[in-house]
Amino acid sequence: MPKYLIQASYTKEGIQGLVGDSASGRRADAQAAVKAVGGKVEAFYYAFGQDDVILILDLPDNITAAAVSLTTAGTGTVLDPHDASANGGRG
Repeated sequence: MPKYLIQASYTKEGIQGLVGDSASGRRADAQAAVKAVGGKVEAFYYAFGQDDVILILDLPDNITAAAVSLTTAGTGTVLDPHDASANGGRG
């Protein structure tokens, strides 16, 4: 299965949710979402700097990767990579 590198930055709402939730809860949510589309989370890292989260995913294809990305962006808790790089990662 192809591997995909996902880099994301939390919005203010995402950070507030992370404070109220455990970090392991966010990881479990990501694993469940990826598993639901036939994929696997190979690595999940919290980071300092422009990106808050870095994931390496095994996904069936580019269409599935795009669907995961769009579904995640649609929650309003993370910025897409273009937004993150354009405004310092904080919305």
